[in-house]
Amino acid sequence: MKTTLDINDHLLADAKVLAARQRTSPTRLIEEGLRLRLRATVGAGPRGALRLPVFKGRGGLVQGANPLSNKSLLAALDDDA
Repeated sequence: MKTTLDINDHLLADAKVLAARQRTSPTRLIEEGLRLRLRATVGAGPRGALRLPVFKGRGGLVQGANPLSNKSLLAALDDDA
């Protein structure tokens, strides 16, 4: 099937050089790259839900720190150092 693609000029030039070295066509080279990429995507499969670590310790914010203010939180970090 014929289709039209917009490919970066330098990338296409490099592909043509590689295809010539391998005695194949740029079309075959692009098809091979696409097959490899699709195979890698299919092989990965679904990863499932991502689990984020949750701190379940005691304590909390430094007294006087406003959790809605970045400036206040940064100031509380400076006081701790």
